[in-house]
Amino acid sequence: MPHKTDPGALVAGVFFLTVAALFTAAALTWLDPVPLRHLAPALATGFALVLLIRLLTRSRRP
Repeated sequence: MPHKTDPGALVAGVFFLTVAALFTAAALTWLDPVPLRHLAPALATGFALVLLIRLLTRSRRP
């Protein structure tokens, strides 16, 4: 039986992969690490987006 797609998990996965890629790129190159003053709002926005998608799609799940 195939599983249904979970949009919240998809958005969360893409978000955390993006954050990990930023830190990896900063560590492997001459770039400065992402400043906390930019990262904290991005993390909060990402968490809010994932929560919103989870809440909106929750009612459709059996």
